[in-house]
Formats: sequence, structure tokens, C-alpha cells
Amino acid sequence: MAKQHAPRFLEIVSDAKSRVMECDVHEVKARIDAGETFFLVDVREESEYAKGRLPGAVHLGKGIIERDIEITVTEVDATIVLY
Repeated sequence: MAKQHAPRFLEIVSDAKSRVMECDVHEVKARIDAGETFFLVDVREESEYAKGRLPGAVHLGKGIIERDIEITVTEVDATIVLY
């Protein structure tokens, strides 16, 4: 049996999906090469981040990003790329 989600939750998800765009590694590389300004956020586990990350990336792991994103990204209209 498929899980039923609350209507308000589904509204929030629908709203988010209408404003969030997916991109691939090639698009991110092109943005970096073009000098585009955006926040690059690594959401992997801390141990993965410690082993290597993209230049300029900040670490905000899952479970932490929800709490700390406003501290890290203070511009409300900023472009944010998560990986």
C-alpha cells in the first residue's frame, strides 16, 4: 500500500519543485568556468567532504543544512547548488 502524505506537505513539495531546477556536473562546471556567482554546498557526510570536495564548496550536511543555511547563505535570492 502506498503511503498517503498530508495535503499541506504535498503542497509544500509541489511549490518547491516549481522553483528548484536540477543540473548536472557539466552545467556546474560551465557556471564555474563562466565566473558565475553562486553558493556551492556539499551535503554529503562529513567524512566524504573531508576526503575531497569541489573548490569553493562549503559543507552543510543533511540534517544541518535546514538549520544553518540562512547563516551560510545570507542573500535570499542567491543561487544555491547542492551536491
